[in-house]
Amino acid sequence: METYTLKVIAHIRTELPEKFGVPRQSGLIPELKGKIVFEPEYRSMDALRGLEEFSHLWLIWQFSKAARDTWSPLVRPPRLGGNEKMGVFATRSPFRPNAIGLSCVELEKVELDRELGPVIYVRGVDLMDGTPIFDIKPYLPYADCRTEATGGWTDALARPLLLVEFPAEVLEKIPEEHRDAVRAVLEADPRPRYQDDPQRIYGLTFAKWNIKFRVEGETLYVVEVEPA
Repeated sequence: METYTLKVIAHIRTELPEKFGVPRQSGLIPELKGKIVFEPEYRSMDALRGLEEFSHLWLIWQFSKAARDTWSPLVRPPRLGGNEKMGVFATRSPFRPNAIGLSCVELEKVELDRELGPVIYVRGVDLMDGTPIFDIKPYLPYADCRTEATGGWTDALARPLLLVEFPAEVLEKIPEEHRDAVRAVLEADPRPRYQDDPQRIYGLTFAKWNIKFRVEGETLYVVEVEPA
């Protein structure tokens, strides 16, 4: 079998250390931020010259927690309840012959850090903390934006945002700068689509906190916030 070697050029730092709670696609939650830190070999400002002129970037990365030696031509997308199978190449499942992901994120800024070199700050991420980055490319509206595109089987799966009930005394446990992002993640309903038990208590790890909640109908009730 023909093979190639990809080099990890960077890792992204986010507030989501676990898969649960990571948005299903990039750009869905603009409040979620990330910081791209390059490996020492690639810490060159010359490599980023002109980057800040773009508003969005493509990130090519590895599903590092899903990499495996085998693959299946059929997968069970969670958005279909985990019961219906689709061809792996008709999905964005992480369980692929090559565990490679693609995300379009908003570029916030590029800063030069004394120890880390150039650091890229982005918004609208859908990556776990520590995800390896293989490449970064500018998003080109004239080529990448296709207004006539259709979403295939996903077009019928739009789900309204949940109403989040967050008691004030519980919300105060989370620093103010993180509250909008936490609420946005909860509104998007991090549960697998096939789970709908109104009595079940879920735990979402965000940064240093474990947020416990339950969902009844279209309302999410935050029960407690504890140190992770």
